[in-house]
Amino acid sequence: RATQYTCMLLSYLIEHKADKEKLVMKLKQLESSMSSGRKMFRLGNMVHALVAARRTTQLPDVVPRFCLTASNLTRALYFVCDTVLWLKSVGLQPDIDKPKWRNWATKCYYFSLLMNLARDWYEISWRLEQAVQEEKTKENSFWDKHHQELNSVKCDGLHGFLLLLFQILKRHPPLLLDLVKNLCDLSGPLDTLGIYKTNPGVIGFCGILSSLVGILTLASPQLKLKQ
Repeated sequence: RATQYTCMLLSYLIEHKADKEKLVMKLKQLESSMSSGRKMFRLGNMVHALVAARRTTQLPDVVPRFCLTASNLTRALYFVCDTVLWLKSVGLQPDIDKPKWRNWATKCYYFSLLMNLARDWYEISWRLEQAVQEEKTKENSFWDKHHQELNSVKCDGLHGFLLLLFQILKRHPPLLLDLVKNLCDLSGPLDTLGIYKTNPGVIGFCGILSSLVGILTLASPQLKLKQ
């Protein structure tokens, strides 16, 4: 995935240079190959998404339960569409309407990301409310000892809110990384669906950043936001 988006970004950056036509073509071919390969590697991920959806239905808190279950179910539908597109790309089902299935896949992926972002905002809101309450009561000695920066922040006005938000995300790296990854992943569907048009350079950069976050959370599982 990181290779695919790196090729997208590089081809966008050099496509207007006169002596780089062959290199741009090779980068686009490699990007296409990586995309097709990823579709093949994702075969069967629908089962994983359904298992994850079943697991998230057991969460005690209603908001994360709804958001994560909806996200996993729509992600499963996305993988179904993705499999159909793969069958088209390898020639097993040449009569498939590619634009229609691609549009469905993008919409499912887009909704899944929105549900993930809703869960992230719920986590942030909960921690913001907790921080404000701790600021007011000063009853928690652990908070006073380990979160002195938060205690000094007043959540009145936009500046205070942003500073408090910064401190919250700084104190919770898994939440910050999950938020960054979901926001970066959103650039592709927004462009494909015509909601907010960008360019391959922006999509490629966001894809690289998202992929690096994913690699980081795989290498260090403690940085992955727990369900």
